[in-house]
Amino acid sequence: MSKEGFRALLEAAREGSESAWTVIYRGYAPQVLGYLRANRAPEPDDTLSEVFLQVARDLHGFDGDERAFRAWVFTIAQHRLIDARRRFARRPVDPVADPPEPATATLDDAAERALARIGAEEVHRVLDALSPDQRAVLLLRVLGELTVDEVAGALGKRRGAVKALQRRGLAAIRRELGRRA
Repeated sequence: MSKEGFRALLEAAREGSESAWTVIYRGYAPQVLGYLRANRAPEPDDTLSEVFLQVARDLHGFDGDERAFRAWVFTIAQHRLIDARRRFARRPVDPVADPPEPATATLDDAAERALARIGAEEVHRVLDALSPDQRAVLLLRVLGELTVDEVAGALGKRRGAVKALQRRGLAAIRRELGRRA
C-alpha cells in the first residue's frame, strides 16, 4: 500500500469507517493471532480482541507509516500477552469444558483436522525448546515481520540482546529439528 493510501486508511479508521477497520483487522489479525497462539496465550482469541480494542482506542495518538503501525500493533500484542498470562496465573482453572465437536463432521474434515493438529503440535514442540525471550524475538521477527530495532522496542530490550536471542533461538531450533531427523 502506498504511503498516501495508508494515511487515508488510518484517517478513515479514525473517523469510524467500518470498511477501513475491516481492512486493518483483516490485514493484521491473522499474524497477531498466529503470534499469540505460537506464544501459547491462555485465550488467544480473547487476547486478539483486546489488542484490536486498544488499537481502536489509541489510534488517534498513533503517528507513523505502515511499518511503524505494524510494530505498534505487535508491541500492543506483546503487552496484552503478558497481561493475559498474569490474569491466567491468578485464575488458572477454567470451569467450562470445551464444547463437543459436531457429529456431522465428514471423514475428510476429520483427516484435515488431524493433519493440522499434527502440524500445530510439531510447531509447538519446536517452539517449546526455546526460552520465552527467544520465542518472542523469533515470532516477532518472523510473524510480525519486525526489524531488530522494532523487536527491541516491543520487548524493552537492547538491540544487541535481541540479536543474541535470535541467534541462540535459531541454534536451538536447528538442534531440536536435528534430533527429530
